[in-house]
Amino acid sequence: MFKLKTAAAAALLISAAACLCSCTPAIDNGLTRSAKDHITIPEAVTGTSGETSAPEESSSPEDSGTDVSQQPAADYTVTGFDQSILDEANTLLSSMSLEQKVGQMFLARCPETDAAGQAAAYYLGGYLLFGRDFENKTSDQVIADIQSYQDANTTPMFIAVDEEGGTVNRVSTNSQLRPYPFWSPQELYAEGGLDLVRSDAEDKSILLRNLGINLNLAPVCDVSTDSASFIYQRSFGQPAAETAEYVSTVVSAMNRQQMGSVLKHFPGYGNNGDTHEGTIHDARSYESFTESDFLPFQSGIEAGATAVLVSHTIVDSMDLERPASLSTAVHDILRNDLGFNGLIMTDDLSMGAITNYTDAQDAAVQAVLAGNDLLCSTDFTTQIPAVIEAVNNGTISQERIDQSVLRILATKIQLGIIQ
Repeated sequence: MFKLKTAAAAALLISAAACLCSCTPAIDNGLTRSAKDHITIPEAVTGTSGETSAPEESSSPEDSGTDVSQQPAADYTVTGFDQSILDEANTLLSSMSLEQKVGQMFLARCPETDAAGQAAAYYLGGYLLFGRDFENKTSDQVIADIQSYQDANTTPMFIAVDEEGGTVNRVSTNSQLRPYPFWSPQELYAEGGLDLVRSDAEDKSILLRNLGINLNLAPVCDVSTDSASFIYQRSFGQPAAETAEYVSTVVSAMNRQQMGSVLKHFPGYGNNGDTHEGTIHDARSYESFTESDFLPFQSGIEAGATAVLVSHTIVDSMDLERPASLSTAVHDILRNDLGFNGLIMTDDLSMGAITNYTDAQDAAVQAVLAGNDLLCSTDFTTQIPAVIEAVNNGTISQERIDQSVLRILATKIQLGIIQ
């Protein structure tokens, strides 16, 4: 029987003792370093192998908000970078104000107006671009827009997109930027196997880099084999072992082009509902994650992924109360059990699963306490002041902020964003 490493998850399990059941060890997954070498299975975890529940009805944030004092703040030492990179990042960090540091932790949805001005005013760590930011524009226009954001900010920014291929393309739907949209992972694999997957990932990275984009929120690591599920069309559509090989192939190709990669949506949607619309409880056992869902993430981590994006699903076997994105227990698993040293980021904090759970300001504070380095935010103009206030009143420590910002700066140096 494996022992639970993470203290936060252990405390959760004690509080849920009334509904505990025993689990058996994870099976070997066939990777060079199997997930069971990193992952410890809780001795007593709730949950079954059944399907997840449908989205719950919306409730007011005032009724559903969680007291942040109930959850210990994350504390993860920054590792995994060359010492020279850490030295440079520490030098930059030492010259930053609190406002500059907190701004670095926000990957904001690019506003429709005054994007350069807001990037400067809030010291934003990055912009996440959507289809509207590319619509009817030439490559020269896109390059000029992005350069204006970079010129306005004192610290070079992440410029990110979701260019997954298939149903989620932001750039290649504009025929002025590419003759036809990028294919989905399933289409690529059916047409040319992993060789075509590899060349597509490199072509995609080159196109994005040439436009000034340095972070692609891909690949999708969710294991989904049910064509009726929410995530299926965006997934590789194969079992865990095949999906793990796909993820490793894509991340390696992106690394060759110095394109930042983001593994999503940890700990894995499976055949679940859509957290854009409301709260989703995942009742699967912890074993089902160690034997399946974690494997593509482990493969991507071993291939050198830049970041992992955490979903808003409430995973009962990990944290009965909080969305994964706001749960220290889930982040402990990712850091301590899967051994991930890169950036951890939230999914968009304006999604229904979060707005049903708490208000925008509290969500941002909880996200920082949980261990996220980057917060995907539409409401950054209210969330950044909320995080600054939480530091000033002692809810969030300066050390907690410094850990994330050091990791962000080191990543930007490693990717050549900061030169």
